Amino acid sequence: MSKESATNLRDEFFARMGTGQQLRILFEHLAGVYFFIKDDQSRLIAANRGILDRLGAKDETDIVGTTDHDYFPPEIADSFVRDDEQVLKTGQPITGKVEIWFNEQRVLDWFVTSKFPIRDAAGRVIGVMGITQSYEGKRRDLLPLSSISKAVELIRHNCHRNLSSQELAKSAGVSVRHLNRKFQEAFKLSPHEFALRTRLQGACETLIRTDKPIIQIALDYGFCDQSAFTKQFRHHMGVTPAAYRKRYQVV
Repeated sequence: MSKESATNLRDEFFARMGTGQQLRILFEHLAGVYFFIKDDQSRLIAANRGILDRLGAKDETDIVGTTDHDYFPPEIADSFVRDDEQVLKTGQPITGKVEIWFNEQRVLDWFVTSKFPIRDAAGRVIGVMGITQSYEGKRRDLLPLSSISKAVELIRHNCHRNLSSQELAKSAGVSVRHLNRKFQEAFKLSPHEFALRTRLQGACETLIRTDKPIIQIALDYGFCDQSAFTKQFRHHMGVTPAAYRKRYQVV
């Protein structure tokens, strides 16, 4: 079959499918894959069952027209929307971005997200579609370079203390400069920022799962005092630790 004939066959078949909504069924049966569609205002239009469960929705109509700001702390929601706007403006995808999202227990954890533009019949970008997967499930794909995988695991298993760049580089057997470059390539974050966000994620879970005093949580996660913890927490989460606990506590 010629290239032209193959193209015509494909186009004719997709035209017979109409809107192509049938393809969405696939995303209900891909384990660990969370699929969503947003319009050009970053409003949710569709999502698979996995996302509905994580957002606490019973039916897809419950989330249609809502935005990330209805579910996430302001700083996290702002980051999601900025990525949407980049895809909408440039028409270029964002792939393999590591970010904080809800896990199965609706606790914030590390996930990997890819976003792609949705175009209308005229080729204009009218929305964003994307998939999110757990960091653990994508770890082998994300970290083909052994030069940073050991540093990442050191961070994830030592979120109760502040690791230095020198300590991380030594664990990976590379220079600090090399480590910084590879972290930027893999995560678009420096090792310090990755470690800080991981510590904050652990603090988030402790805040909503326990009644520990905030000062004790601050010290437990490697912050010198409650003031330093609150400053970083507010910067990344958009609220204070006390406000976050009040909003999300499950104990």
